[in-house]
Amino acid sequence: MSKPWERKSAKPAGKTKLSAESIEWARARAKAAGRRYPNLVDNMAATRRQTEQELRAKGPAFLRKL
Repeated sequence: MSKPWERKSAKPAGKTKLSAESIEWARARAKAAGRRYPNLVDNMAATRRQTEQELRAKGPAFLRKL
């Protein structure tokens, strides 16, 4: 599998601004892995987690349309 920074995105995606909670989650994940600060993979996981939480908050009717 290719690395995230070597892959081309399928379509230009909108940028997701990480919330303060997501930033803290990425920092905690990095610290647990022994890193001083979050790297690309930590930030990608935080973004995915934040996006999934936002979709869940919209309710099941929205999820059926996906």
